[in-house]
Amino acid sequence: MKRYLAVMIGTVLLSSAVIAEDWAHWRGPNNDGHSFETDVPEKWSPKGENLLWRKEEFASRATPVVMNDRVYVVCRAFPETTKEGEKTVCIDAKTGELIWESIHNLYLTDAPAERVGWSSVVGDPQTDTVFVLGLGCVFQCLDGKSGRILWEHSMSEEFGMLSTYGGRTNFPVVFEDLVIISGVTTGWGETAVPAHRLLALDKKTGVPRWLVSTRIRPEDTTYTTPVFATLNGQAAMVFSAADGAIYAIQPRTGKTIWKYQASTRGINSTPVVDDKGIVYCGHAEQNSSDTTILGAVFAFDGNVEGEITEEKLLWKIPKRALGRSSLVKLEDRIYFLEDGAQLVILDAKTGSQVAQKKLGRIMFGSPIVANGKLYVAENTGRFYVLKPTDKGVDTVSEARLAQGEEVFGSPAISNGRLFFPSIEALYCIGKATSPVTKPTKTSISREKRTNDNVVSQLVLSPTEVLLTPGQKLPLQVLGYNKAGQLIGPVKNAEFTIEGGGTVGADNVYTAPKEGVTGVVLTAKTGEVSGKSRLRVIPELPWKFDFSGEKVPPVWIGADYRHKPAPLDGEKGLVKISTIPKGTRSQAWMGWTHLHDYTIQADFKATKKGDRLPDMGLINQRYTLDLQGAQRLQIRSWTARLELRFAKTQDFQWQADTWYTMKFQSVTDAGKVTLRGKIWKREEQEPADWQIEATDEVPNLKGSPGLFGNATDAEFFIDNVIVNANK
Repeated sequence: MKRYLAVMIGTVLLSSAVIAEDWAHWRGPNNDGHSFETDVPEKWSPKGENLLWRKEEFASRATPVVMNDRVYVVCRAFPETTKEGEKTVCIDAKTGELIWESIHNLYLTDAPAERVGWSSVVGDPQTDTVFVLGLGCVFQCLDGKSGRILWEHSMSEEFGMLSTYGGRTNFPVVFEDLVIISGVTTGWGETAVPAHRLLALDKKTGVPRWLVSTRIRPEDTTYTTPVFATLNGQAAMVFSAADGAIYAIQPRTGKTIWKYQASTRGINSTPVVDDKGIVYCGHAEQNSSDTTILGAVFAFDGNVEGEITEEKLLWKIPKRALGRSSLVKLEDRIYFLEDGAQLVILDAKTGSQVAQKKLGRIMFGSPIVANGKLYVAENTGRFYVLKPTDKGVDTVSEARLAQGEEVFGSPAISNGRLFFPSIEALYCIGKATSPVTKPTKTSISREKRTNDNVVSQLVLSPTEVLLTPGQKLPLQVLGYNKAGQLIGPVKNAEFTIEGGGTVGADNVYTAPKEGVTGVVLTAKTGEVSGKSRLRVIPELPWKFDFSGEKVPPVWIGADYRHKPAPLDGEKGLVKISTIPKGTRSQAWMGWTHLHDYTIQADFKATKKGDRLPDMGLINQRYTLDLQGAQRLQIRSWTARLELRFAKTQDFQWQADTWYTMKFQSVTDAGKVTLRGKIWKREEQEPADWQIEATDEVPNLKGSPGLFGNATDAEFFIDNVIVNANK
């Protein structure tokens, strides 16, 4: 897809030219599951008919994307070995041969290896780069040709993004000069309480530009993707959220346009917005309007603002379980597959049912459309090509994979070839003599510049940046009109500062010269303001004794789950047990580039019945965990203890006793050795390390942090010290 995005004041603000041979987003060139191509095979067989190649080494649950005749997909790296991790691969679309692969470790996550690939790669044809959010929340920008890492964020350590056992991660999207990623995060300050948040970054540098939150304390994490549309003349990004709502926001500013509260739980189905601005979506959870009813598919007019109530829906069909797959619209009908693989066909205008057809047992991926036909890959390995008829659909062809070869992703189409993944292989279906597809132009947005040149919104950036004391940071203040269209840089903005530092006449912020602090900058012109949040943290050494009676303001994932507490005449923190979804958590203290350091802290556990908590330290993306089961453990990837890397040994300890834990990382000859010790605080530190393990596939850097599981009982923390190794 040779696509360009350009900002032009006075003419068309956003335009896009798409060549049909690219499928750079998992939902296709127009984010709606449609291909513009006509020469796509309508029949194939795993035994060879129209099968161009099948590559077992690229098996995945992720939907592949295609850009510049290169296929990109997320896969397991070195599966079922001690080197197991995650990789993004780039493959020649014609031959299936590997062009490059980018491999990284999974760390500090509960997600199992089988769930690598919840999120798909997204390509940016304008810069020939690709973006990928990994299972462990590593967010990377890679050069599309070479695989070179252009920038990277550890979203958990830096922003508190959650990576749970479910493994669900959301899809990045590209808009103009931004790449936008989202997930449930527990950050710092006002973002410490969990919420589904969206973070927009400069796509070339990775520097954060804006951060917005949905409703706090959602019930779920999700794996949905935003889509772009023009609603009432303005550019909009429409997405399903973990709080059970469908939102439209302005992609340049993050301002909410409207919200429809569809469910009480997270929604995984991606919306579809047609060229008239009608929004179609569904879910399989409790309905917010009637929590006794599970599931619904619905439609409403997106050309509005504010709260969309039930009365404003065009139609709603309850008791339809669209919990994993996303629907497609073809002409005047809606097609979707319920979780049980029942194909349902509705009239798009009224929602009345046209037909339904059973296609298998379970559905994860989404149907796509090419040349007026539906292409559907069902989870148990059935692959259908379906032709719409007046009464429903006819089956053009059906192929079946080997028994047990499951499909979790969706098909993708590029240059006459169809690609789809299974947990056993990546498939390419097509004709060896297929001609190159002629360019077909479409438009994701038909936004036009308004005559409104009044600054109604300010975006102050960068935001969510980590600084050292005294460091200088150039600021940018951009003004936007009510529709979220760029007016231009704002001069002579007035600044206010919470947390210290100064802003000069040149709009350069200078951090305070010492201390650990969170900073909130506000730029204002007239009655319009914009905000940026910064963290100021010195290089090592660090010492925290909590004498200020609060959680350090810059720690990620700590506040809300930890509270100040009186401790034997002193002051410290308690890891509380009153937050059901936060009793097991991780917290990070700062810089992710640190390595070869020692972290130490004092811990005291309470006891509930005969149960004790788990508590420990994080060093260079490894955990030293003192477990209530009377064990001491060093690990990196929680779900891969038996293979990847871990050492566990018995260790007897008791409640209501202060212990000091020390955890050290040492990098040498391409390996990392982790050493731990624990002793009663009133006793002398033992000379020898009590547990030691060497990782030959090491994590080479990472933020110091705390780990704890207070599900069974609470525990206390005091005197945290971090020093560089001597």
